[in-house]
Amino acid sequence: MRIGGIIRIVSATSRVPFISAALAIVLLAAPEPSLAQEKHDLIGSYRDWDAFTLANEDGNTICYVISIPKEMTPKNVNHGSIYVTVTHKPRLKIQDEVNIVVGYRFRPGSTTTVTIGSTQHRFFTEECKLDEKRVGGCAWMPTPREDRQVVASMKRGNRMVVRSTSARGTNTRYRFSLMGFTAAYSAMTKACE
Repeated sequence: MRIGGIIRIVSATSRVPFISAALAIVLLAAPEPSLAQEKHDLIGSYRDWDAFTLANEDGNTICYVISIPKEMTPKNVNHGSIYVTVTHKPRLKIQDEVNIVVGYRFRPGSTTTVTIGSTQHRFFTEECKLDEKRVGGCAWMPTPREDRQVVASMKRGNRMVVRSTSARGTNTRYRFSLMGFTAAYSAMTKACE
């Protein structure tokens, strides 16, 4: 099972004001203590996706792409910060790790369904720490092979719809644009060679 913490970063783009210009990336598989001295750098913005590198003083580099939803429903609830990342961690030999983060807890034992075109993917869910004070939900694919399948679907698709259920029983739906994903993914991959 994947474990780790979430580190808060500030977006270099202005198109995410409703998230208060704060984004996060999930660091997995026993993050190193020196990650407190990390540096996030924007590789570039590609339509609806941004690509970043995260480096610490030990030279450990993680590369990721990130996007926020274009549409969130229901509209009458506080969703918190919602985003999706795809991450490469060369030092750990991890590539194409897909993560969906929501600003609330998922219903225990529930799954999150991601639809891209006619393809559906089921993510398992767990509670995750968003920062020192807030807890939310993270959704993951069970295996690296399934992560690669999701990334392949994202490269071919135009939009991604994420459906989940909160701990309170609220059914949520998020529509992400995939415009710019392939370019952001390529930039991230090149930065992490």
